[in-house]
Amino acid sequence: MTNTALITGASRGLGLALARSLAGAGWDLVITSRHAGDLAPVAAELGATAIAGDVADPEHRARLAAAVPSLDLLVNNASGLGPTPLPSLAGYPLAEFRALLETNVTAPLALVQAALPALRAARGAIVNVTSDAATGAYAGWGGYGATKAALEQVSNVLSAEEPDVAVWWVDPGEMNTRMLAEAVGQEEAAGAADPAKVAASLHDLIRSRPASGRVSLR
Repeated sequence: MTNTALITGASRGLGLALARSLAGAGWDLVITSRHAGDLAPVAAELGATAIAGDVADPEHRARLAAAVPSLDLLVNNASGLGPTPLPSLAGYPLAEFRALLETNVTAPLALVQAALPALRAARGAIVNVTSDAATGAYAGWGGYGATKAALEQVSNVLSAEEPDVAVWWVDPGEMNTRMLAEAVGQEEAAGAADPAKVAASLHDLIRSRPASGRVSLR
């Protein structure tokens, strides 16, 4: 039987790298991203079902859930960075903070809620991609880090409430992605890890299915 995964933020970075790794292992994929132009060639390359849209949009989440009546793996990888240059908390625009919470916390939880019936039936797994900014006090990263800390606690409680579903909140470490470049500059981002290598470690985690918990891929 073929496994099915739903991956958000799959048009680039870690989401794209993991989609390629899972597709190479024979998984069926439903992939999503806000960037329809970037998502279409990925779907063509991998033979995946592409549904472009914003995970913060309830109608988009409903379309995603309807596309996966059978589901073995949900990867909540889509994430917002917030305003750049990264502002201190003293001057953080509160409207931007609310929007970031919606994208990084509310949307993943809402998608989990929609997918849980299928995941329970399959005794499936959830990967919520987090960050060391959730636990470290890094100047400028307060807004983003606060949302990831909230996502970690959502994951932690979910793992206690859903014993038949594996829940991992995964810190992938710094990766050479567009998001990191927007935060710290392209030169510094270029020295970070290749998302493909991180995705290989994440695929190993999914394959080995350890107990629910926080996982650092650093």
